[in-house]
Amino acid sequence: MVNDQQKVKRNKEKKRLLIIIVFFALFSFLLLARIFYIQFIKGEEYQKLAYQQQTRNQTLTPSRGAIYDRYGNDLAISIYVNTISISPTILRANQLSIDLLAEGLEDILKIDKETIIEKINKESEYELLVRQIDKEIGDELQTWLSDNHIAGVTIEDDTKRYYPNSNLAAHIIGFTGIDNQGLMGIEYTMEEILKGIPGKITSEIDKNGTLIPFATDNQIAAYDGLDVVLTIDENIQYIVEKALDEAILKNKVTRGATAIVMDPKTGEILAMVSKPDFDLNNPRECPDGFDPTNWTGYSTSDITLLNQTVWRNKALSDTYEPGSTFKAITASMVLEENVISLSTMTDDYEIEVQGWDINCWRSYPHGEETFLEGIYNSCNPVFVKVSQLLGIDLFYEYVEMFGFYDKTKINLQGESNSLFQKDFGLEYQEIDMAVASFGQRFKITPIQIITAYSAIANGGKLLQPYIVKELLDSQGNIAKKFETITVRQVISSQTSKTMREVLKGVVSEGTGKNAYVPGYDVAGKTGTSETDEENVYTASFCGFAPADNPVITVLVVLHDPQGDSYYGGVIAAPVVGQIIEETLEYLHVPRNLDETLIERDVLIPELIGYSIDQATDILEELRLQSILIGDNILEDVAVAYQYPLAKTIVKEESIVVLYSYLPEEKQQVIMPNLLNKTIYEAKVTLSALGLNIDTKGLGACIDQSIKKGEKIEKGSIITVTFRYTDNVE
Repeated sequence: MVNDQQKVKRNKEKKRLLIIIVFFALFSFLLLARIFYIQFIKGEEYQKLAYQQQTRNQTLTPSRGAIYDRYGNDLAISIYVNTISISPTILRANQLSIDLLAEGLEDILKIDKETIIEKINKESEYELLVRQIDKEIGDELQTWLSDNHIAGVTIEDDTKRYYPNSNLAAHIIGFTGIDNQGLMGIEYTMEEILKGIPGKITSEIDKNGTLIPFATDNQIAAYDGLDVVLTIDENIQYIVEKALDEAILKNKVTRGATAIVMDPKTGEILAMVSKPDFDLNNPRECPDGFDPTNWTGYSTSDITLLNQTVWRNKALSDTYEPGSTFKAITASMVLEENVISLSTMTDDYEIEVQGWDINCWRSYPHGEETFLEGIYNSCNPVFVKVSQLLGIDLFYEYVEMFGFYDKTKINLQGESNSLFQKDFGLEYQEIDMAVASFGQRFKITPIQIITAYSAIANGGKLLQPYIVKELLDSQGNIAKKFETITVRQVISSQTSKTMREVLKGVVSEGTGKNAYVPGYDVAGKTGTSETDEENVYTASFCGFAPADNPVITVLVVLHDPQGDSYYGGVIAAPVVGQIIEETLEYLHVPRNLDETLIERDVLIPELIGYSIDQATDILEELRLQSILIGDNILEDVAVAYQYPLAKTIVKEESIVVLYSYLPEEKQQVIMPNLLNKTIYEAKVTLSALGLNIDTKGLGACIDQSIKKGEKIEKGSIITVTFRYTDNVE
């Protein structure tokens, strides 16, 4: 009995032991399985988590490359700022209460206190507080954190884009977003070049997030972006922008304008302007003329509006009918193919093409004339007739050769392509070629037409326009240089030479007279075209100078002018002339004028205190005239007052009024009406009244800075604008 009981007891013990062994075996297996899972299945993940818990990574932001003009002038630079972030779990462990922490941060960073508290209370290790604050504010915050022994706030070095010239070359340069990523212009197209490669610093921290003393940091250096040097010249860009702003104001241009200056021998863009434009440092500002109520600059509707208005680069994105500027292309074709000579007689009488009557732009025809005279007079029927000598196939083959079927591939985004009948799947008809011969019923971009004109100017080579000159590393070494690319030879050098002379004649004798510049032979062609909307016109002029050895090609396009005229020859040609004159002077291109015929600028000296005799002698040496006013005019009487005042710039032979007393009321005259007077007549009229003249343009007076009938001080300078208005398209 006892043995049986012992036997039962031993069996129970064996079972218990077996259960324990099985339990421990199972436990060991599960433990090993868990260890295996942690070590091998999840090992890499947990290793990363442990690394993250034990280390703090700080990104080293590379410096974004600068953008310079061709001479190294700053167009876009990066300035150093700070980005502030917090670790909520660490920040909550500080000795200051959350409320006091938020108050301190609010006071320095100017962030809403409630927003700060909300971020501090989050269950996270990282929260961004504010980006791109001035370093002065970051330094102030660092001092406050140190004084109050606060951990959990990180102040990181960052950079912010800054544009020193605000609006200048806005559409070329473009701008960046909050992350310094390029969003437009060169900032966008050269993003990979400019942005650089970020670096990193890895530091060991304890469980509280505090840096471990004497621990070694691991650092991967950041590589700064390359600097981009553009082909544009900051000074020429300014000249063009100023001229275009004046033209828009004077001619009441309602739908914007564009102008381009190109080096015809290289394809380099020296200036490119699109109006309206915007401040690069505040690109999302509400455009003029639109309701700023509820404007953010970030909503879908706001972005759409910006893209359609101030952000739109009209030089590349807008297509328009070139009008008579295209006649230079047609003339180049027919002269290259020898289907007509400049002396061949033709006429501009009405011609019928497929049931359409085509007349000269002038209300009464010029009649019989040579082909050269037809070009000078810009007669539409003449160009229809010479295009028919080429035939449709050859005509449009030249259109393609001049680059009007393809984008120019300039290194800027948003370039549109032309619109011809072929783009709608239509076959060219006789009427298509007829109206195309004088630039109507097809659309091209401004960059396409100026590229074609540069081919006419440079010996017949179609060049690819480019706007990036070279890339520089941080030491200023050239990392890459961009060279001229010749697309094809379009016309012969002889035809190019002939066309340079022809287009020079258009300016000296034809419809382009208002582009004339004394001493610089300007060559070019006017253009006026009606848009798809009734009574909405585009005025343009494209030309180059000097004609015999072109240095620059210039295009100006004005959309929907609402002033006294909408003809390109009246309102666009003088703008091109102004740009050419100021640019060539800036480039030190000598004029081919007799020096004795040039009206020089004179700086009027300070004459008050000199005797009348001394003052008149000084003025005579400067080739200035004088008018003496006073009851007691003697040689030794001192000048008490003069007008114009000292340091005023006038032309030679201008008048300076000298008073022998200090007048309470200056002598005044009544401003006469100068309308339709020639320059000579206007000068004589004003001089007789003791007034000076500042002339703008040639031809007949169309505007005067002081209205007729107004009283004006004797000696004042009157700006008078002259234009040719007859036989100007």
